[in-house]
Amino acid sequence: MCIRSISLPAERPIQESAVRSGTRQAKSKARTAWIAGAMTCALVVPASAQEKLTVEQLQQRLEALERRVIGTPDEGDEGAPAGEPGLADLDQRLRILERKLELQQEEQVAKAKEAPVIAVNDKGASFKSANGDYEIKIRGLLQGDGRFFLDGVPSGNNDTFLLRTARPIIEGSLGKLVGFRFTPEFAGDSASIVDAYVDLRFDPAYTVRAGKFTSPVGLERLQSSSALADVERALPSELAPNRDIGIQLQGDVAEGRLGYAIGVFNGTVDGRDAVTANPDNEFEYAGRVFFEPFKNSANAWSGLGFGIGASVGDKVGSGNNFLPRYRTPGQVQFFNYRAAVLADGQQSRFSPQGYYYRNAFGLLAEYIVSRQEVRIGGVSDEFSHKAWQATASYVLTGEDASYRGVVKPSNPFNPGKDGWGAFELVGRYGVLEVDEDAFPLFADPAVSSSEASSWTVGLNWYLNSNLKLVINYLQTSLEGGAAGGADREDEKAVFTRLQVAF
Repeated sequence: MCIRSISLPAERPIQESAVRSGTRQAKSKARTAWIAGAMTCALVVPASAQEKLTVEQLQQRLEALERRVIGTPDEGDEGAPAGEPGLADLDQRLRILERKLELQQEEQVAKAKEAPVIAVNDKGASFKSANGDYEIKIRGLLQGDGRFFLDGVPSGNNDTFLLRTARPIIEGSLGKLVGFRFTPEFAGDSASIVDAYVDLRFDPAYTVRAGKFTSPVGLERLQSSSALADVERALPSELAPNRDIGIQLQGDVAEGRLGYAIGVFNGTVDGRDAVTANPDNEFEYAGRVFFEPFKNSANAWSGLGFGIGASVGDKVGSGNNFLPRYRTPGQVQFFNYRAAVLADGQQSRFSPQGYYYRNAFGLLAEYIVSRQEVRIGGVSDEFSHKAWQATASYVLTGEDASYRGVVKPSNPFNPGKDGWGAFELVGRYGVLEVDEDAFPLFADPAVSSSEASSWTVGLNWYLNSNLKLVINYLQTSLEGGAAGGADREDEKAVFTRLQVAF
């Protein structure tokens, strides 16, 4: 009976089993099971019976097993004693094999614990260390637009196809303390750096961020361009600073219900990115507090958020690095100062803001005032420019609306089947008012408009979590800005976008 129980399976079945399992672990388990059975029988069966019935057979098969586990034995190797083998020799060799198998298994387990974790999914690719402390994520954003103007072509803007955004995004962590993000931009005539910053993550309640990133003032400015409800940002974003260079303390407290950020920056003009160095040796101080009082509650108000962003600093100089130019949502410039005007003193911004998302419905609104001291010749003044907007959205297919857009359709687009993705209707209205006292001395009324009122309607089609199609109809009415004090013609346009984000 013991002969059958300890008989080593033929080499071919073992190999076929290993092939079917596809792992070394299967081989090791098979060998270990046989060794354990052989050693048990060696202890319980009389020696005379084993020598008479199984020693020669065990010797042959043990040698074959040794060749597979430890290679061909060398002469004098302790795993292959010289002379005729007895049960003691076989028992010794079995113990050696068993120990070698244990060491191999321990080594495999150790390597598995040290092996990096590689993942590729709809969020991009990530490479993470076994303990999770080190990670690199590779993501990307591509946006291609078609822009078509109706009733004539605005000055400087033609009907066109446009590569709006082409950004590889590299981010991750270097240990538990350090995080980073690097985002170049390859759309346009030359490459540039969009984001380049390092986070020192002492605690979720206090993280230090240094580098180039979005100033914490405008609500829509802080929203990822991949999550925008419309093709282009609304009029209040023309008054809010975009990306700036500096250092910022930020964090979330009260279980994420209160977020804050406060920082020191080189300073940038309304609606634009900062230049590579501080142009006037003056700094700007910016901050924001944002409340989501019911964030962790399962009630109708859990999607409510509101806050205030603000900035203050001095600007001294002339040109585009110190004074703003305002554009319509169709990206047509409608206001700028005269060439002789200088920024000459304090600039401040103040922006109440908020949103509410409930199931398929979403509403985002913000208001902003930008005040700036300017001078032309011996005349100085301070102007206040104001803007507001409200954007409403509704997801027709029932998915949840959010500040990040429709994250993932319930039924991704699948031709020939029931999946059509998610559809979202959006509507927006906004106004930007230029201080009337800026005319005619500081701004030319024959070139610059004093007010822009714009509305947009659109449809967003989320085919899956990576692919989004957008179509907008937008119309902007302008006051002034034409010869003889007349109003510019209304801007009417159809914008389309194909977006790939991962």
